[in-house]
Amino acid sequence: MPSVHHTKMLILGSGPAGLSAAIYAARAGMMPIVVQGLQPGGQLTITTDVENYPGFAEVVQGPWLMEQMTAQAVHVGTSMIWDTIVDVDLSQRPFRITGDGGDVYMAETLVIATGAQAKWLGVPGEQELGGKGVSACATCDGFFYRGKKVVVIGGGNTAVEEALYLTNHSDNVTLIHRRDHLRAEKILQDRLHANSKIRILWNKKVDRFVAGEGVSGLVGVDLIDTVTGEASHEPTDGGFVAIGHSPSTELFKGKLPLDADGYLAVTPGTSLTSIPGVFAAGDVTDKIYRQAVTAAGMGCMAALDAERFLAEAEYKALVEA
Repeated sequence: MPSVHHTKMLILGSGPAGLSAAIYAARAGMMPIVVQGLQPGGQLTITTDVENYPGFAEVVQGPWLMEQMTAQAVHVGTSMIWDTIVDVDLSQRPFRITGDGGDVYMAETLVIATGAQAKWLGVPGEQELGGKGVSACATCDGFFYRGKKVVVIGGGNTAVEEALYLTNHSDNVTLIHRRDHLRAEKILQDRLHANSKIRILWNKKVDRFVAGEGVSGLVGVDLIDTVTGEASHEPTDGGFVAIGHSPSTELFKGKLPLDADGYLAVTPGTSLTSIPGVFAAGDVTDKIYRQAVTAAGMGCMAALDAERFLAEAEYKALVEA
């Protein structure tokens, strides 16, 4: 039989943003509930080596890091619930949130930390070689390809920025684009063309990511010319798919303002959305940095903003009583 849960803070999402919000909220006595969603732990659970999260001198594994964050959140008083949210009613407080099994969550404040997912090409070898040469984040994984040959797939701002970043680690960066011109901003294109470490393969699409015989990782990409149909092969040690991200904001369309790319809009420098008591943190509102450490920081901000909001609401109710 469906249950009704009451909480001062409901957190949607259990990645670094959601769990950091939970840790701060629990320590403030708010007894938060985290609804873990379809991918408990967020994108780090499908990331192998994590070398840039502060506090660890040695490389750690993404799933282990999220297990530790979850354990910490539970230890300080967070309730973790396995559920998937199908409806949100933000018309009044407490907010009414409904799970797919019928459970209802009545929340005085809501932190949306549902994250974003990298867009993938959907070609053979892509998922099989994920973390073994194929990545969607140069900032996260570029360090592992120092002095090696890498390719970036895409033609927008993300792809150009990733290619430029990778030149910090590699002198052999190839940008692969399916058209004969880039969609990136002109200033980025100018920087790209001026960088001697980067070459461009025009009118090429990736047909397959290739693993070598007896080799566990990526050794190259099979390409198809989008004009002539000619097949070719490009050897590489690392392949970075940079065709954008999709924020998980479907539930909030028509209920909260989204920007042109579908990310939740917040007041700059805060986690505040347009509805008092509703906050957003992490990749669901951040299309620039998209790092675990920045998501965690934004989760902290959301918890502090929510705590302040509740304190002011309680003081106002006391004065008016």
